[in-house]
Amino acid sequence: MNAVEIEQAISELAEKPFDRQEFPFQFLEAFGFKETTIRRLRTPAYNKSDLGGVLRTNDIHIATCQTGKVSATLAALRASPATARAKARFILATDGETLEAEDLTSDDPPVACAYPDFHDHFGFFLPLAGITTVKQIRESAFDIKATGRLNRLYVELLKDNPEWGTEARRHDMNHFMARLIFCFFAEDTGIFNGGTLFTTTVGQFSDKDSSNTHWVINEIFRAMNTKIADRPASGLRNWANAFPYVNGGLFSGDTDVPRFSKIARSYLLHIGSLDWTKINPDIFGSMIQAVADEGERSALGMHYTSVPNILKVLNPLFLDDLRAQLEEAGDNPRKLLNLRNRIAKIRVFDPACGSGNFLVIAYKEMRAIEAEINKRRGEADRKTDIPKTNFRGIELRDFAAEIARLALIIAEFQCDVTYRGEVQARAEFLPLDRRNWITQGNALRLDWLSICPPTGTGVRFQAEDLFHTPLDQAQIDFENEGGETYICGNPPYLGKGKKEGEHQDDMEFILGRYTKKYGYVDYVGCWFIMASEFIRRTKGAAALVATNSICQGRQLPQLWPFVLRSDIEIFYAHHSFKWSNSAARNAGVTCVIVGIGTRAHSRKKVIDDGSFKREVQAISPYLTEGEILYVQSVPKPINRALPDMLTGSVPNDGGNLILNLDEKRTIGQMAEWLPDRIRPFYGSQDYLQGHSRSCLVLGDADLERAHLVPEVARRLSEVRSLRAVSKKKETRDQLADVPHWFQHMAPIPRAHAIIIPSVSSERREWFPVGILPAGTVISNLAFMIVDAPLWNLALLASRLHLVWIGTVCGKLKTDFRYSNTLGWNTFPVPTLTEKNRADLTACAEDILLAREAHFPATIADLYDPEKMPENLRAVHDRNDETLERIYIGRRFKNDTERLEKLFEMYTKMTGKKERVAR
Repeated sequence: MNAVEIEQAISELAEKPFDRQEFPFQFLEAFGFKETTIRRLRTPAYNKSDLGGVLRTNDIHIATCQTGKVSATLAALRASPATARAKARFILATDGETLEAEDLTSDDPPVACAYPDFHDHFGFFLPLAGITTVKQIRESAFDIKATGRLNRLYVELLKDNPEWGTEARRHDMNHFMARLIFCFFAEDTGIFNGGTLFTTTVGQFSDKDSSNTHWVINEIFRAMNTKIADRPASGLRNWANAFPYVNGGLFSGDTDVPRFSKIARSYLLHIGSLDWTKINPDIFGSMIQAVADEGERSALGMHYTSVPNILKVLNPLFLDDLRAQLEEAGDNPRKLLNLRNRIAKIRVFDPACGSGNFLVIAYKEMRAIEAEINKRRGEADRKTDIPKTNFRGIELRDFAAEIARLALIIAEFQCDVTYRGEVQARAEFLPLDRRNWITQGNALRLDWLSICPPTGTGVRFQAEDLFHTPLDQAQIDFENEGGETYICGNPPYLGKGKKEGEHQDDMEFILGRYTKKYGYVDYVGCWFIMASEFIRRTKGAAALVATNSICQGRQLPQLWPFVLRSDIEIFYAHHSFKWSNSAARNAGVTCVIVGIGTRAHSRKKVIDDGSFKREVQAISPYLTEGEILYVQSVPKPINRALPDMLTGSVPNDGGNLILNLDEKRTIGQMAEWLPDRIRPFYGSQDYLQGHSRSCLVLGDADLERAHLVPEVARRLSEVRSLRAVSKKKETRDQLADVPHWFQHMAPIPRAHAIIIPSVSSERREWFPVGILPAGTVISNLAFMIVDAPLWNLALLASRLHLVWIGTVCGKLKTDFRYSNTLGWNTFPVPTLTEKNRADLTACAEDILLAREAHFPATIADLYDPEKMPENLRAVHDRNDETLERIYIGRRFKNDTERLEKLFEMYTKMTGKKERVAR
């Protein structure tokens, strides 16, 4: 269950008559506990409460009590030995009139409220559902509640108006929802004359059977689109005349309203009873957007963590600089005035703005700085100089674009209330400005310089209807001539394999101007190209969120030479972090933030690893300190003394040539010649987890007698059938008739093989390479070096090598993803003397012996940083010291110094210098 579903279930529970016996079970059920768990908790064997309540181990101890005994019962729960034994996180007591609860693991204040109101505190208990970002959810509790109610209304309306859910009318449905949101907000904030004007009017003048609800709402919408002077001739009903003229295009155009069932009418009135002054436009847009997108409804209420993440973009882009100038200005009126004038001319541009989160947060932060300036200048009531039309966006989806406009309108009003007072804010709010500042369309096919012009003119996006904004209109003057433009946002990522035809067309349109080799580049790379082109012609900079893969592996040299053209440089880098939602089992997307600007507008350069920020001289596309350099994959090691690293064997057999331990024993007994044809078989997980598998390795000479063994013949037949229907012509034509062959058979070691897993956890301090015996077949899910000297293992197992591959190879989320052509073949190794090789061989042997001492522990167990044996850690440390002394005569101080040395050596060994596309 997500937070919206939980809030709904808890609200329904709070409305039911209190049942002292059933409440604990109903409460747990509302948080998604399964029926089997509830059934067990009804038995004394599973429920260990010593107070006659319900105790769920590691979760909660609940007790109901007689009236007036809630505080005493909570104290008893706190002191209960059973609570301590079960390590319960929460305790909860209620008598049906009041409810008290406490989180025993945190310093958060306890909950104490009237029983019917406990649903307002649902965020307090969300860890019970595995949802961890409780703080953000508490801060956005209203948005979650409103989103859930609006979703129920949306779904209910579509039941009775199915045509409104079609492609042809979905646009109208989205318009209707946006208008409703404005009405709910306007009536609760005093923008409308009289509290709850909209909800009360619908409730009083629409029939209870809901037959004319649509007509009443339509009449209200018509009133808000009719000027006061024009109303006598409009035929409006007297009760509709109470609504103000809104203008701004919000209620213009088609005012058709879907028909309401009695349930839908009830939902509408219930939504209107919520306190819409609590709306948070920072995140509300993200959630309401999901209401209108059937494919996103499962994510309802999952967008709470965006605000702090968005500030990771906006702060280094320009907000930190504004705050620093504010600090420097102190109380100097002239400096404060200059800063205010500067802020008024800044344009913030999000070319993938979604529902406007980045723009709203930027607007609110800038208003806060402006308010402090006004306060210091003794002009606290001054009207803002920051026009919301300076916050420009492009969004592909029409409803998201509409919500972005609405979110900025709401944010402007809320800021006016905060900094100028409610009376002044309401007096100046209506009528709305008709000018539009969010463009609906494909950002990769629009002219950014027209939408957010660097000079004093730009396309006028204005129409009779707010929801239709033609692009071919005359240009108008802007008030912020000479201002800065900052591009920000979180564009769609779409890695290799996830791009569809239209995305490929967009990439050809953007990247095809520069190169034909962009197959590895994520879709988000197009925004970096366009941002680079934009800021070369403007005064400003850009900072975008992207998948960390754009700064790794093969993708990097296909993208960044065309971003960092002319005088463009990286001025800010935030290393990998999770841009995630609040669901415990949703790992989120691993992202980086990259800020780019022109060298001409010199900025300090900062690298942020999430816990520490440091200023550097230059930032490379690898998001490390250093000048521009692109490490390209090569087929052979750049140090010719290193052996070749190969990809393992590819069975392409549907598992028929692979045997588990039992199958190995059984088949090995079927014919005396078969045991010699069964070889150990290892992929990365087999090696790391200690799994034992084997494979059949049959030669052409074995084929005739293999068919005399029924089980082997059956397996070969399965392989033949599988390959015969393959989508790949090569497989059908070349492999179907040789089912005993692997698709690719790598060399089988005569002495030993070094196995290199293709992926390894980021938590491991060293890459867990190892040795496998002669005759082993290594699968294509790992890499291998066959029959090479043991000192190569010492190189692979070093911290130096881990740092290198972590930088130049791609990653799977944040885990290390190995590449032989990028990680091994490019690895800079100095010329090794015989003594160097002997020392490293000894280190490799020590690592293997230290592992052997802990048999049967798996490699995964041994390299878990929380379980790693001290003797194994010690030999790895000794290996690092031995190797690093070969490089520079001492230990490196840190990973930064390691990378600097490796890049320096790589440059010398390859003869490559800074490469910037011109």
